[in-house]
Amino acid sequence: MRKRTIGLALVGAVLLAAGGWYASLDKETRGLLAAMPTDADVLSWSVPQRDAAFRAMDRLPVLAKANRISPSPHPLPLPVGKPLVVPGLDQYMANQRAAGLVIVQDGRIRLERYALDFDAKGRWTSFSVAKSFTSTLVGAAIQDGAIHSLEDKVSRYVPGLRGSAYDDVTIRQLLTMSSGVRWNEDYEDPKSDVARFNNAAPEQGLDATVSYMRKLPRAHPPGEVWHYNTGETNLIGVLVSEATHKPLSRYLEEKVWHPAGMEAEATWLLDKTGHEIAGCCLQAATRDFARMGLFVLANGRSGDRQIVPPDWFAQATHKQKDDGEPGRGYGFQWWTYDEGSVAAQGIFGQGIFIDPKRRLVIASNANWPRADLGPQPAAREAFYKQVQALIDAGQ
Repeated sequence: MRKRTIGLALVGAVLLAAGGWYASLDKETRGLLAAMPTDADVLSWSVPQRDAAFRAMDRLPVLAKANRISPSPHPLPLPVGKPLVVPGLDQYMANQRAAGLVIVQDGRIRLERYALDFDAKGRWTSFSVAKSFTSTLVGAAIQDGAIHSLEDKVSRYVPGLRGSAYDDVTIRQLLTMSSGVRWNEDYEDPKSDVARFNNAAPEQGLDATVSYMRKLPRAHPPGEVWHYNTGETNLIGVLVSEATHKPLSRYLEEKVWHPAGMEAEATWLLDKTGHEIAGCCLQAATRDFARMGLFVLANGRSGDRQIVPPDWFAQATHKQKDDGEPGRGYGFQWWTYDEGSVAAQGIFGQGIFIDPKRRLVIASNANWPRADLGPQPAAREAFYKQVQALIDAGQ
């Protein structure tokens, strides 16, 4: 299975202060956080260190700064529905190293479980699940008239890309990861782009992502080859901010967090030049990740407001590019299933699975032993099918 990696070279947490939130942690957790390797990426952290950090990415003093996203003044109710009994659930949760699991059908919670000392009030990091939120903000910007068309060249909105390989790349091609610009997403390779671009010194006056991406050469003509590229999702975030003249977190708050009725505060980590890391690092409660699925099922409507164009999710959550896996594909920063479902996915087991036919949403957070290798990814796919079968059987 191809690697889906975080687009951020995570710096080890050297916790210097002993006040506030950090002081409230138990001694073992404080020790795990303090022992994280310096100048290392998330893949070098131990499993216990990740257990401690994934719920606290926005609260580690030297990891990264974060912008806050306020909860909706009108939270969307999630009433309890008929309990869904899933055989083997305890073993599945243990094997996944799941932190949170929320299953919603017809707007009602049918199953909610937590583990790893996590709970409904905590925030867990999203990794690449954030990509699907970022693409939704493109739809909102089109609805608002801030972006004219998906066929616009990205350099129209990001002047720093002019004269680069992105001059001929459209917004649609960024959304579908088919720019044709050369990129190495192997995060375990210290010479890969995904490992190097966050540590590269940005040119003066340019966003860090733009500064790195504009130097990349072309590998294929635009639109022809699908290639997973976290850096380009970061570019989409810059593009939305430039088009709307608002920080990405503020725009998310206005266009998704409040309209979708998110109940809890969220945060979004920032890069070294102060821009939200659009391909990663949105911290939120598991129930609010589930509410994002309900927002998609509602076609981006909130009351009488249409937040994205009426046909946006019909495009975004359907196969736009072949990703090489039978029965699967890639939309606008969403992983698609030929049977009609769609998913947002992040490394280490983060996900939002949406099944329109069954009005079903499955939101999950985890800390897999490996980023996206091992038995956990296939087991999660099997779990989705198990839940679908139980619902079809009248459970």
